[in-house]
Amino acid sequence: MPTTRQPIPGTTIFDGDQARKGYALNKMCMSFNEAANRAEFLRDEDAYCARYRLNAQQRDAIRHRNVLELLAAGGNIYYLAKFAGIFGLDVQDIGAQQTGVSKEEFKARLLAKAEGR
Repeated sequence: MPTTRQPIPGTTIFDGDQARKGYALNKMCMSFNEAANRAEFLRDEDAYCARYRLNAQQRDAIRHRNVLELLAAGGNIYYLAKFAGIFGLDVQDIGAQQTGVSKEEFKARLLAKAEGR
């Protein structure tokens, strides 16, 4: 018997619908594997986003540099990490943004969990 996946409050589940919704955004983020593409994005962000045909929601989320907006716009965290890397952000920066705390507080929470506190 199939199980029904219950949503997690405040979490965007990356499923087939989100994958289709975010295809252009994720494809663009994947292009950031190449340094030339990262440089091109930084030179003319609007033109680069237009090249990938990002919709208005995705474009706004890119402009805001907001991970939660990017996830809601169909972004997959693995591809979004490539986008965040352009700005020197790491996984802890992203985690802090997702949970609404500072990076230092996020790191402290991770350490506390690792130590069993």
